[in-house]
Amino acid sequence: MTPQTRYARSGDVSVAYQVVGEGPIDIVIVPGFVSHVELIWEIPTAVHILERLSTFARLILFDKRGSGLSDPVVGAPTLEERMDDVRAVMEAAGSERAAIIGISEGVPMSVLFAASHPELVSALVLYGGMARSTWAPDYPWATPVDDLMESSQEMAPFLYEGAILDVMAPSLADIPLARQLYARLQRYAATPAMLDQLFRMFLDIDVRAILPTVEVPTLVLHRRGDRAVNYQASKWMAGQIPGATYVELDGIDHAIFAGDGDALIDEIEEFLTGSRRTVEVDRVLATVMFTDIVDSTKRASAMGDRAWRELLDAQNEVLRRELVRFRGNEVKTLGDGMLATFDGPARAIRCASAMTDAVRALDIEVRVGLHTGEVELVGDDVAGIAVHIAARVGALSGAGEVLVSGTVKDLVAGSGIGFADRGEHVLKGIPDQWRIYAVDGP
Repeated sequence: MTPQTRYARSGDVSVAYQVVGEGPIDIVIVPGFVSHVELIWEIPTAVHILERLSTFARLILFDKRGSGLSDPVVGAPTLEERMDDVRAVMEAAGSERAAIIGISEGVPMSVLFAASHPELVSALVLYGGMARSTWAPDYPWATPVDDLMESSQEMAPFLYEGAILDVMAPSLADIPLARQLYARLQRYAATPAMLDQLFRMFLDIDVRAILPTVEVPTLVLHRRGDRAVNYQASKWMAGQIPGATYVELDGIDHAIFAGDGDALIDEIEEFLTGSRRTVEVDRVLATVMFTDIVDSTKRASAMGDRAWRELLDAQNEVLRRELVRFRGNEVKTLGDGMLATFDGPARAIRCASAMTDAVRALDIEVRVGLHTGEVELVGDDVAGIAVHIAARVGALSGAGEVLVSGTVKDLVAGSGIGFADRGEHVLKGIPDQWRIYAVDGP
């Protein structure tokens, strides 16, 4: 369920915010370049991170002025105006003191806020950030302003199609559903004109002189392979903040909701609470299924939000009916698709085939990917490499097609199910080559 969105008044501007959880400490999340407090709850990996944070804290989320559900503004907002927005949101949420988590472009303002209002800040967590946005002779790890402008102009025609995922979250870039969700978030978060204003404001950011004045406990986190912001920016920044702790994480993603989110939240939880949660993980053998609608972005744009949501509800009802028939277990819905598991690969294949037939009555086509392997059961969710393989296999499927890994094919020998060999494929992020088969027969 999406939390209720409320509004705080900051001068003449209304700032959208949400409160999640009831933990003993307050956390204010300062988002990156743009955000949308409601659409973020449609991105499963983001939901996982927010839910983990809410197990030990009361979260306060907000959209910066000019983006998401907050008021649009004329001209790019200043860091001072953004600090006023944080104060207004904290007051509206009844928070007297909070830990501030600054993400990416939200890091400089978080630093300035903590230095200016230490009485309001219990701790500071800075992820994937920088003290200055562009190259300077004494700041060599940033990109020159002309190069940033050029790359921004080259990407502009494709920005609202999810192209920025290649830089922000490359580990998810070849998953069609992830691309669709991120493109939608970009479209709803800021108009092209507002985005241009925000970008030009970003180019002027430089809070290096403020870093030595930060007095609150500070944790700086960065992924070493981050393609958007060089990890050395955070490493240098941590060295300028008195007593700051710097933690370098594995991974290539800049977006906080991509990559190993649990490793990141483990560090934050231990820093803010003094201990990290021990998660009990059970492992079982399962056949993992991913489904999604073909050409969903085009259909959603043509239908409008309300009609599209009604169609998704109808689709999910059909998919669930088939899951019951074939004793499958729904794990969660993923935008326009579903993740499910089965204790038998043959039933999973027959269920997938029944699903592709059943949804045609709704005038849609779905594609399905299946893989059998060991999965980790974490609460009501599943994780592990088998889940990633199933997602990659599903991404190769065409309209109305069920693709399976060679593992699945081998396990259903003698079942009477026919297959067509689709050759060997490299699955991004997965070792070795994988032979893929299309279900073709009874």
